[in-house]
Amino acid sequence: MRIKSSILLVVLFTMCTKLYGQYKLSGHIEDNDKHENIKGVLIEIPNLKMSSTTDKYGHFQFPNLKSGHYLIEISCAGYHSQVKSIFINKDSSIKVVLQVRKNELNEVIVTGVSSATALRNSPLIVTTIDKNILNQNSSSNLIDGLKNIPGINQITTGAAISKPIIRGLGYNRVISLNNCIRQEGQQWGDEHGIEIDEYAVDRVEIIKGPGSLMYGSDGIAGVLNFLAPKAPPIGEVHSQLTNNYQSNNHLLAQSISNEGNLKGIQWQARITHKMAGNYQNAYDGQVYNSGFKEWDGNLMLGINRNWGYSHISFSTYNNTLNLVEGERDSLGQFVYTDAQGKVQTATAQDERGYKIGFPHQAIQHNRLSAQNYFIFKKGTLNVDLGFQNNQRKEFGDPTQPNDIDLYFDLNTINYNFRFNLNKVKGWETAFGIGGMQQSNTNKGLSFLIPDYHLLDAGAFVCTQKTFDKISFAAGIRGDSRILNSSALYLDTAGNRSSANDPYASLKFAAFNQNFNGISGSIGLSYQINKKTTLKGNVSRGFRAPNIAELSSNGRHEGSFRYEIGKPNLRSEISHQIDLACFYNSEHVTIECSPFVNFIQNYIYAEKLKTVNGTDSFPDPTEPVPGFKFTSGNATLIGGEFYIDLHPHPLDWLHLGNSFAYVQATQNHQPDSLQYLPFIPAPKYRGEVKAELKHLGKRLSNLYIKCAVDHYFKQDKILSAYNTETRTPSYTLLSAGMGMNIQAYHRKDFFSLFISADNLTDIAYQNNLSRLKYAPINLATNRAGVYNMGRNFSIKLLMNF
Repeated sequence: MRIKSSILLVVLFTMCTKLYGQYKLSGHIEDNDKHENIKGVLIEIPNLKMSSTTDKYGHFQFPNLKSGHYLIEISCAGYHSQVKSIFINKDSSIKVVLQVRKNELNEVIVTGVSSATALRNSPLIVTTIDKNILNQNSSSNLIDGLKNIPGINQITTGAAISKPIIRGLGYNRVISLNNCIRQEGQQWGDEHGIEIDEYAVDRVEIIKGPGSLMYGSDGIAGVLNFLAPKAPPIGEVHSQLTNNYQSNNHLLAQSISNEGNLKGIQWQARITHKMAGNYQNAYDGQVYNSGFKEWDGNLMLGINRNWGYSHISFSTYNNTLNLVEGERDSLGQFVYTDAQGKVQTATAQDERGYKIGFPHQAIQHNRLSAQNYFIFKKGTLNVDLGFQNNQRKEFGDPTQPNDIDLYFDLNTINYNFRFNLNKVKGWETAFGIGGMQQSNTNKGLSFLIPDYHLLDAGAFVCTQKTFDKISFAAGIRGDSRILNSSALYLDTAGNRSSANDPYASLKFAAFNQNFNGISGSIGLSYQINKKTTLKGNVSRGFRAPNIAELSSNGRHEGSFRYEIGKPNLRSEISHQIDLACFYNSEHVTIECSPFVNFIQNYIYAEKLKTVNGTDSFPDPTEPVPGFKFTSGNATLIGGEFYIDLHPHPLDWLHLGNSFAYVQATQNHQPDSLQYLPFIPAPKYRGEVKAELKHLGKRLSNLYIKCAVDHYFKQDKILSAYNTETRTPSYTLLSAGMGMNIQAYHRKDFFSLFISADNLTDIAYQNNLSRLKYAPINLATNRAGVYNMGRNFSIKLLMNF
């Protein structure tokens, strides 16, 4: 009976598919200069995740499309992209003329909008970064690769751990998406990074400001969406081998991938391995215990048909990373504790190689997801489901190397359902529900946060329409989050016990809290002419306190402090106003995007004085400063400015300048408590870049660039009880070059990227570096550990 029912359902689905119609979209593409056919142009339908490329005659086609509205993105290296909205109700053909590119503002975005939308038409402040730019930037992790984007910064703990900061806000205020599904992995922690393979990311879309309508609460800073490579056109199979070497910490990375699309059956597979030794700088020499080892795997299997698509993905991220303690002897040499419990001075031999020392973390993040898109007569349906398991283990005792001090086992189920109505008089409307169910269990010998369960659910509706030159978008979302934790009692030896034990002490009290919030946004994008676009957006965001802010009680290696939660914290409420002006002419590109953000109940950690008058809490091994979470009302104001000059006749030359600034203050507070902690310093970046499309028969897409990054001093800090220290200004110089090299009849068989950062080997500390607060070097009286010194990177891609 079940077999008969299944067959009947398949027959009915097939009949419905034919009922809606099967049509062909074809076209021809040529350039505007010589009106020659362009081979290899990529034509994509983002909502369907389908693509095609032009043949040597400039022709392409999509067979078997259903009736409906489609957004088509047409792109080719060296040309301006074009975005076209097409209604298909019969076999159709289009002709497209591409113009030689000077700069680019005609991209398509999929993050934070009801359907794929041209960047120009979205009122949201969105920045996009493609794989080519990521390859041109040397980086030791995924977030490090975004360091040159105005308004984007990172909180770091050495070279391996980076957390994104958008316009001064980070941690749980930034929603990180992995292919449009929330990435959940203890992001509340200072020394917890983003667990995504950097080589598996093809494109990053960044929303600045509350953009959480479709992704739940928390995103009052913004959203980072890390997107996998687009599936190749039907009939193509691609393979790529990536090799990267970096000189400072001797990073070695290899990544191999294979992807294909045969008759609508798609797959993508990748394996990555990375390892790095201790990084070094001019003041500290080699920073002991700062290396890491990583391996990752990714696999996607999918089917694309005229009814939509269904993709199943699995990924595993595995990283063993050392944690810098920064302890030194009287001569300024790093020290460590050996397997016998004796303190030893690190020798040159100890600092070489790829050794995993103590303390260190072992992280495993496994992820299974299903992304589905179905086309119906009255609209389309997105169904995204995911399961994640994040295991974070911390090993701190070299005399007991197998003992796990901290062990967080986090399980998360994600779900998102979105129905996109067909256009009605130009209105594109979507509504849906989404959320997650989460549980975290402590399995280690020590405890920083309690076991907890979280249930999150929300519903939203959003709509958008383009009126000639004006695009309008608005949406609203309601969220409810239930968070409950279990009580934990410890015996005199620090092991789990029960309330019935007369000698037990209460480590965590049980609690059950419910947080509710409303998010929303309304905005306009006005295209004054083909060159100038104005944007304005008003938004409200909501963020519930995380488990650490509510209930933490303990010390965490790498954070250099003892943290205490506050169980009666209220949700943060953000009201943000964004304005933006974009001017894109043949020889000048200008972007200006100021903002102001008012946050009620802003949560932060303030330094404490203990009852005996010191600023430290007792610890079995050593005293550390104590911090307790609190809250207040805050105002953040700032923005980004960017100008790129590419003057005629030197169209191949780009003179880029950017400036980013944010000031974050608490309302009605004295000077020492006036400023919020961990706010990035103002930053100026100037870059000169030459790009040549062709250079002889063998070389193409050559670029040469040099840049200067000036970080202004940051003296607007939370100075009460020496919570933060001032950071002087510093300037970093960098350079890079790259090209495609033809071989075996393929223009990009080899892609070479060479870069050099911190060319003058400046010793500096970024204001957002956690290692600033490592112990003082008694030999030099310098506090903390400094950032990475001069670093050369060479990256070679082989495309088969």
